[in-house]
Amino acid sequence: MAKNIRLLVIEDNHLLREGITAVLEKQPDFMVIAAPNPSENVLAKVKSSDIDIVLLDWGLLSQDSLEIVKLIANNGHKAKVIVMGLFPSHSEVLEFIKDGAEGFLMKDASADEFISSIRRINNGEKVLPGSLTDSLFTEIVKQKVNDPKKEKKIIESIRMTSRERQVVALIAEGKTNKEIARDLFVSSFTIKSHVHNILEKLTLHNRLQIAKYAHETESGSVADSVY
Repeated sequence: MAKNIRLLVIEDNHLLREGITAVLEKQPDFMVIAAPNPSENVLAKVKSSDIDIVLLDWGLLSQDSLEIVKLIANNGHKAKVIVMGLFPSHSEVLEFIKDGAEGFLMKDASADEFISSIRRINNGEKVLPGSLTDSLFTEIVKQKVNDPKKEKKIIESIRMTSRERQVVALIAEGKTNKEIARDLFVSSFTIKSHVHNILEKLTLHNRLQIAKYAHETESGSVADSVY
């Protein structure tokens, strides 16, 4: 099989960079053009070597990884960027995808999963970490890339439990976890767990954002199902 997928590996950790390169070079259809030091001119390397896939460490110390994604995406090059990382938050993954990355792979993925994902992305798919698949967040990312206008509709269609909707409505009233626990006759720990789940489902960061979400959907999707 011809080596028709040309890859560039950008990784701060020298040992990890060599390890990834060694795994990739065993594949009959992969050709690792270079595994440069991240301080090198990445865009020039991408252009001069006719790269198909850029594997990019999300936490580079020498450069801003997100800026590299934007640089490649905004220069009209065919190279597809795959970001590699550990324990990313939803918002961090979303930011990379929104700014042009085609996928996000976990560094603790198996070699087979890693290789399969590269091939899928090269064929036009978008790939997210396995822990995020089959979740609404996956759909939000897809819609942000394909049709940002649909994002709000998808967020509004998020299915929360009736208890979670109660908590959202009470947060919007400015109540603390302790006050919500008292109103709903449950423990503060239980409310804290609900808040965590709500933040995950809505890909938000704090209670203020939950309150904003509640006010923006006051037309009925949250408030009408509180009691």
